[in-house]
Amino acid sequence: MPSNIVSSNIPDIVIGRLPIYLRALTRLAQEGQDVTSSHELGQRLGISSAQIRKDLSHFGGFGKQGTGYQIAYLIEQLKQVLKVNREWDVALVGAGDLGHAVANYRGFSDRGFRIVCVFDSDADKIGRQIGQHVIEPFDHLKATITERNIRVAMIAVPAQNAQGVADKLIDAGVRAILNYAPISLNVPSGVYVQYIDPVVHLQRMTYYLD
Repeated sequence: MPSNIVSSNIPDIVIGRLPIYLRALTRLAQEGQDVTSSHELGQRLGISSAQIRKDLSHFGGFGKQGTGYQIAYLIEQLKQVLKVNREWDVALVGAGDLGHAVANYRGFSDRGFRIVCVFDSDADKIGRQIGQHVIEPFDHLKATITERNIRVAMIAVPAQNAQGVADKLIDAGVRAILNYAPISLNVPSGVYVQYIDPVVHLQRMTYYLD
């Protein structure tokens, strides 16, 4: 039986592939498929079947040799491992163009996340509607996050402001940050940061172009 305990010895690169597997499995389920194999997943994702089996083996036995994986069961187990079998409240800081796009994105709610508050320091934006939320003053951030016990946040502010925002979020109790600002954040141990910078990914791709 798979264990619900995630070992700290599991490489982060393995954890990073689990949401990719979950997304592919969800698509297969939506297509009406009940069973899949590491070979089929590998073909869809461009990852070797051996790598997929090795990654999943860190968390227990999810399938039987020769019969493959029950898709619904594997989806359920991966959601437990990633702790997205519940809905996480998320704070968004930054109500500019990017913040508006993030706040209006509909892909969070069915994957375990829900934006519940939006903050900005611009007095002209405070009180305005963004998505389903009213923009709150940045000064209210700590009180709101502490009161609602929010542990996940997204930063969509200019690079020069991102570190200060991160510091405030961490002080309020946030332990997971998705950072859209094009800057690396300094955070203490126990705080996890993921970065989304389209320019970095574009630069990585252009290396391979003639």
